Amino acid sequence: MTIAVIGMGLIGGSMARTIKLHTAHTVLGCDIREETLHQAEVMGAMDAVFTEDRLEECQMVFVALYPGQIIQWVESHADRFAPGTVVIDCGGVKQVICDRLFPLSAGQAWHFIGGHPMAGRERSGFQYARDDLFDHASMILTPRPEEDPQRLVHLKNFFLDLGFRRVQFTDPRTHDEMIAYTSQMAHIVSSAYVKSPQAQRHRGFSAGSFADMTRVARLNEGMWTELFFANRDALLPEIDSMMQRLQEFRNALAEKDEHEMYRLLREGREIKEALEEN
Repeated sequence: MTIAVIGMGLIGGSMARTIKLHTAHTVLGCDIREETLHQAEVMGAMDAVFTEDRLEECQMVFVALYPGQIIQWVESHADRFAPGTVVIDCGGVKQVICDRLFPLSAGQAWHFIGGHPMAGRERSGFQYARDDLFDHASMILTPRPEEDPQRLVHLKNFFLDLGFRRVQFTDPRTHDEMIAYTSQMAHIVSSAYVKSPQAQRHRGFSAGSFADMTRVARLNEGMWTELFFANRDALLPEIDSMMQRLQEFRNALAEKDEHEMYRLLREGREIKEALEEN
């Protein structure tokens, strides 16, 4: 099978490297940076540079760009995909992408399926791509409701063969609601936390907790700004909920209510323990 990877950054580059490690498929890489493509070829992350005239050879296409770019790229190539081609995006939001690309692919001979590999690093770019980035990770797929079940089974097996621990099927709205909590809020909290003036004085006073809390503050602000606004409706309630919970802790301190603080902390511990048991 010939697979095109459009966008050879952290996620696209890792997808290309992982496919080359675990399969015998041919990988064609595409990126706006010539140095990235050269590096990817030297490292064996791809077999050749993707060119427009080779699109019809591809049975699978991964589009690992920013959400707006994903939509633009697929729309501009919609008439050139070969029959049977499966097009999967790797964007961090799904509703805004699927709302545009589901209708585009409906009735076509090619197939669009929303995708989101749940893995990443705090740094971006091909130089940080890894062939084990997706080991034990979850691959989320948001297919059209009428998608062929056999095609989904084939894709599930494909991703499991790449080292993913599980393939989660869901709808775009559920994906975005969950990602607002599990991913986007973590980046917002980390960014807000590291802005304390005390962060400049942390050396000698910090350990694992500080490192864990600040790790994802080293982010790609261009990409995450787009992701946050694309998922605005799901993210705003999560921010409001977090602010309310923080206020509860502040109130307990301000009112010198040790019993309430104890209760809040115990509640959090018990929830965390329950999550680990599941």
